[in-house]
Amino acid sequence: MICYNILVNVYDRRMLDIPTIKDVAKKAGVSYATVSRALNNHPEINEETKKRIIKIAMEMGYQPNAIAQGLVKKETKTIGLIIPDITNPFFPEVARGIEDTAVEAGYTIFLCNTNWNVEREERYLNVLMQKQVDGLIIAPSSEEVSHLKKILDSGMNTIFISRVINHANSTCIIIDNIRGGQQAVEYLIQRGHQRIAFIGGQEDISTNQERLQGYTQALKNNGLKFDDSLVKTGSFKRDSGHYIMNQFLKLKERPTAVFAANDLLALGAIQAIKENGLCIPSDIAVVGFDDIEFASLPEIQLTTVAQPKYDMGSLAFSTLMELIKGGGYSSGRKILLDPVLITRKTS
Repeated sequence: MICYNILVNVYDRRMLDIPTIKDVAKKAGVSYATVSRALNNHPEINEETKKRIIKIAMEMGYQPNAIAQGLVKKETKTIGLIIPDITNPFFPEVARGIEDTAVEAGYTIFLCNTNWNVEREERYLNVLMQKQVDGLIIAPSSEEVSHLKKILDSGMNTIFISRVINHANSTCIIIDNIRGGQQAVEYLIQRGHQRIAFIGGQEDISTNQERLQGYTQALKNNGLKFDDSLVKTGSFKRDSGHYIMNQFLKLKERPTAVFAANDLLALGAIQAIKENGLCIPSDIAVVGFDDIEFASLPEIQLTTVAQPKYDMGSLAFSTLMELIKGGGYSSGRKILLDPVLITRKTS
């Protein structure tokens, strides 16, 4: 269970022998309320008393309890981040954009990895609600909203990334998947390919559906017939790409090019092609989607549709702050980012 919690409760503070506000009050010979007013720079406290209390607190190594402050101020300066696959380099890059922007704003991130498991995702949502986070950023494991309904109906400030959730209160930040898929396939057609295969992830995920839609649209725009035998889906993991590519290679008339719905699938396809003694791109060209860090390695040089991953994360946090602060922004928006085709040696 990957969920990092740096908050320390009152019981833990005592067990660790960390001074509490009661300890400061006892040593200063004042009430807890007086210490609280001094540490929060309350205007009604005597300046000399305030300075003395602050000095004592510093000498004792006192640190304010984040949970207690959150209850008083109705904010914890914490954000929950839920991603489906920490092993996919796409999501850590998005998370880095979120974290860097959050740190600048004085926020801490709780990171949770669901491994594409809806039940685990629901459990994390409950945990984060109990932690009283100020908001959530979620890359959902599916489009099924039944387990998300409680969050959305509660008014909890939430941003969805990477896929669309069909709910009136959902704000989503996504890439233009249809356009990206169309760019990839039209590029392959321009390179002379007519028998182009599609390797997809989970069939019920909008990300997969939209990239397949872009694939289909590109074929139609160029007068090419759609062939069911050249479209297969599995998961968004590398081993799925490897397995599906091996199936394509068994066809009597194998494809001359492959468009994979993400880079991990493309890497799996590349592995299968090379294991079968074929060359890339002369025998089969490969195009991926995401532009993960591995894609640009000299030994891979994958042609792919790039997503602005870091910027997506940074934008997700900034948009969440707009909702939290209520600066005239409302939930229920879909923010569409532009894809960019990056050509390398696999095509």
